[in-house]
Amino acid sequence: MFRVMFYQPRIAPNTGNAIRMVAATGCELHLVEPLGFDLSEPKLRRAGLDYHDLASVTVHPGLEAAWSAVGEARVFAFSAHASRSFTDIAYRPGDVLLFGPEPTGLDEATLADPHISAQVRIPMLAGRRSLNLSNAAAVAAYEAWRQHGFRGGV
Repeated sequence: MFRVMFYQPRIAPNTGNAIRMVAATGCELHLVEPLGFDLSEPKLRRAGLDYHDLASVTVHPGLEAAWSAVGEARVFAFSAHASRSFTDIAYRPGDVLLFGPEPTGLDEATLADPHISAQVRIPMLAGRRSLNLSNAAAVAAYEAWRQHGFRGGV
């Protein structure tokens, strides 16, 4: 399946919502430290409801450890500043959908990392800054899954 990666997420409920989403889609969630919260926070647990045991969540101590864990996978960095639409990608199982921290998104150094295969954006109306992190991750994960006929879904 696909991998969703949050680089230094800051808001517990966004990560909780993402845990629920990866449990529903069969994706993996990779969290790159430092996190802006403790994984035992009640807000995170509440947002993830009872899906924590059904989700694949891995925490990495830094970006290099995350890159090592995903191997040679293609990495698509989501940025409001990218020119290419996320729907223009033909996703493959194992691809990584990388999202930056709230509220700044991915920094220039991370976007320039050689592990990044492409920068992509989710289209929005002009004058809007960004989508909520968990919403953006869900939009992207469901597009990747859709391209594969929602394999395994009901």
